[in-house]
Amino acid sequence: MRKLKNHLSNLYSLDPKKTIENNIIRKKEILDRDPQFFNNTPIPSWIELSLIDACNRVCSFCPKSDFDVAPNTYQKMNLNLINKLAEDLKKINYQGAFSICGYGEPLLHKDLIEIVNVLGDFGGVEIVTNGDPLKVELLKKIYNSKTSKLIISMYDGEHQIDYFEKMVFDAKIDKNFVILRNRWHDSSDDFGVKLTNRVGNIKIGNQPKIEQRGCYYTSYQILIDWNGNAYLCPQDWDRRLPVGNIMLQDFFDIWNNNVLNKYRKKHLSNQRDISPCNKCNADGKVHGKKHAKVWHKKLKIFNEL
Repeated sequence: MRKLKNHLSNLYSLDPKKTIENNIIRKKEILDRDPQFFNNTPIPSWIELSLIDACNRVCSFCPKSDFDVAPNTYQKMNLNLINKLAEDLKKINYQGAFSICGYGEPLLHKDLIEIVNVLGDFGGVEIVTNGDPLKVELLKKIYNSKTSKLIISMYDGEHQIDYFEKMVFDAKIDKNFVILRNRWHDSSDDFGVKLTNRVGNIKIGNQPKIEQRGCYYTSYQILIDWNGNAYLCPQDWDRRLPVGNIMLQDFFDIWNNNVLNKYRKKHLSNQRDISPCNKCNADGKVHGKKHAKVWHKKLKIFNEL
């Protein structure tokens, strides 16, 4: 195995389990902090946006590998939606963070830089990419935007470490801006990811069992798709149950609506007996416990978390 030397300081590890562990640790500062409130209601600390419904890769552990589940439609989020979201977030003085990832490859969106610069006024913005569309000039533009971190998932092999290290060097940017994650592993190492079934759509690998257990996802985060539809969490690749739409409703009204509160009550009562959660095997308690405790009290749930 390659020895780690002269590498980007943010190359997590060549051990896939260590990479996952470090990724969890990195997010703790944002996702496990004390909640921010608006109208006595805890608001999310993490908003994930799916800018484009297309990916240039086909990975076996991703629903994009099945055209019947997640075809490439090439639909893109427009700036009107981003500006509407920004107006809504100003109303609640949002000070959380954003993840640009979702159901597609964000670097394929031509307005990526402009979108990041709008969101960056509210908090940190991470872009998660497979790195394929990345060239030196684009890397410079991303670095000079309001992006806080560029996270590159490498799927082809260890040779990509040198490739991206050289790109960072040639771009003359701070090497700490980029995080490299090794994702080139096979099923024996769960493909280098924290493997889940994406609400029943992925069968391969050493999948955890589906169990009736609690989940904190709906307490601290939300996902917004290209068309403004808001979903429970990034595990929901079925996308059959939007809990609202940003273009049609105010963000806070969606966040605090009856549908989401119904799911919160279920999740914080250790129940996953309604769709799509009854098909999900993800560990929903990795982050967000402080948010969950507040919602647990607000919704008057009497069982223990």
